[in-house]
Amino acid sequence: MEQTIKIGKSPTLKASCQQCSLSNLCLPLAVSDQDLARLEDVVQQGRIYNRGDYVFEQNAPFRSCFAVRSGAIKTSIVTENGDEQVTGFFLPGELVGLDSMSGTHYACSAKALERTSVCELPMDHMEELTHKLPGLQHHFFQLMSQEIQSSHQLAMMLSKRTAEERIASLLLSLSSRFQRRKLSATHFNLPMARNDIANFLGLAVETVSRVFTRYQNQGLLKARGRDVELLDMDALHAIAQEASDAPPCR
Repeated sequence: MEQTIKIGKSPTLKASCQQCSLSNLCLPLAVSDQDLARLEDVVQQGRIYNRGDYVFEQNAPFRSCFAVRSGAIKTSIVTENGDEQVTGFFLPGELVGLDSMSGTHYACSAKALERTSVCELPMDHMEELTHKLPGLQHHFFQLMSQEIQSSHQLAMMLSKRTAEERIASLLLSLSSRFQRRKLSATHFNLPMARNDIANFLGLAVETVSRVFTRYQNQGLLKARGRDVELLDMDALHAIAQEASDAPPCR
């Protein structure tokens, strides 16, 4: 089934899960062709957010999760001191908002890092649909499990003792995620600014820039603005692995 969606003052958009290049990463993976029309009736496809727009804000009533169709989204929380802490970056095919499903309000804010298209999954309708489609329910459980694993990976990344280890781990994570989207694993544009990288990794912006320069001088990568080419994946893996092999700090 093809669905027509109107978004604000934007032109009318047409979208179909069957035609989407990300269907092998997103929810259609969990349903049969016969049930795909039922999913498309629920999903609100093709909503556009410009850079800096909020997809949702922390503490707003929780209603939907969002699948990134194009562009990128960052999530963040505001601490008790009023500071922003970046908690994640989401690329096409990934779902934002899963961490809020257990509550009544969004646990974080989600903001578009560039012009971004999303598919909205209203949770009241999705809950009803998952009861009718066991495969979809199982897929949601898998996605929530991946969310927990991502939290563990973030904790491990932030426990690494050096800036070099943290940045190598982030670059390798982005590399594997781009590769799953059938994009280059070694040459890509960073969707986030360096101040967001620094915030996410608990580093100073100057430190992030210094490490990128050091990696360039060592021949590990080329970086020009947000354009990054990874030249020595083995060396980056070795750097990221160093903290995992090291004894815990006391």
